[in-house]
Amino acid sequence: MLELPLLNDTSRKIIHVDMDAFYASIEERDEPRLRQLALVIAHDPRTTGGKGVVTTANYIARQYGVHSAMPASQALRLVPKRLLVFREPDFTKYRAVSAQIHALFHQVTDLIEPVALDEAYLDVTANRDFPNTIRLALWLQDQIRRTTGLTSSIGLSYNKFLAKEASEYNKPQGRTVILPEQAQAFLDRLPIGEFRGVGAKTAPQLEALGITDGASLRAHSQAELIAAFGKMGLGLYQHARGVDNRPVVVRDAKSVGKERTYRSVLTTEAQVQAQLHELAALVAAALARKQKHGKTVVLKVRDPEFNTLTRRITQDHYVAGEAALYALAWQLWQSLPVKPEAVRLLGITATGLDPQQYENIDLKL
Repeated sequence: MLELPLLNDTSRKIIHVDMDAFYASIEERDEPRLRQLALVIAHDPRTTGGKGVVTTANYIARQYGVHSAMPASQALRLVPKRLLVFREPDFTKYRAVSAQIHALFHQVTDLIEPVALDEAYLDVTANRDFPNTIRLALWLQDQIRRTTGLTSSIGLSYNKFLAKEASEYNKPQGRTVILPEQAQAFLDRLPIGEFRGVGAKTAPQLEALGITDGASLRAHSQAELIAAFGKMGLGLYQHARGVDNRPVVVRDAKSVGKERTYRSVLTTEAQVQAQLHELAALVAAALARKQKHGKTVVLKVRDPEFNTLTRRITQDHYVAGEAALYALAWQLWQSLPVKPEAVRLLGITATGLDPQQYENIDLKL
């Protein structure tokens, strides 16, 4: 049987961000005494007649074998009573923190694929603001900590599969980079149970074939793996060789923005005004192509030391035209408490978008 040739795109730069024990870490941040206890985010089975499932748990609880999707009653049996604390999940709070984190993502790219409230893929291939992608990843991790008080694990590689493996490799607070020339050695020594998509049912089937790690997986042909596992077998064959050409999938855009990084920094307000005019024209054209308009305009400013300021303003009516976008961006510039002496980056974004069929209507009462 002929094997399908593999095309491996190693040109991309993908970051996978995974918050560490996200829900539990938020509760620990808000109630520091919980950091010394085995915290389980779930309905307390002692008050629900034994019902309830673990949403997540902190790292102390995980040491006792507690994990997400486990019955809460099982956590009750595993953890000493003197240490165990249950907390009801508060998804309103968790979503608010997730929104803060996603706002930081948008400071580096709009190519974002959310996986859950606590993780996402970012395609930063075309990012000109941080030519050094490792520096970008470290900056993002630091900004998440400064903004939310929470830790995250970051994986950086040339595709989504490896970026996810990288973020999982050294949790919590992990920072792992897998370059194209490092990928095969990394995968060859990776235990088979740690390959993404290999679960509790599949791992024993692979081990029965003598497959215990990436190297032994790579020793099996494409035909053998497809015969044994169908479509999943092809995925295993590709992943063993570091191949995953899936793009970062951006969901229906809620914002349209344009930004520029300047080799020669801007040092006068006249230069800033001229650039805001140009950016407003680009955003207006993009909105026209998408037939969208919004009520919120965001200004982004970064200085040569990578200090970033963002300001936003929300109107009662829809904004889409170049003149209106410029006027609001200039108003936001003027509202900055301290204007940078030099500007390395400027950006204008229109958010909260709706189709242009949604019109401004003034009701005269």
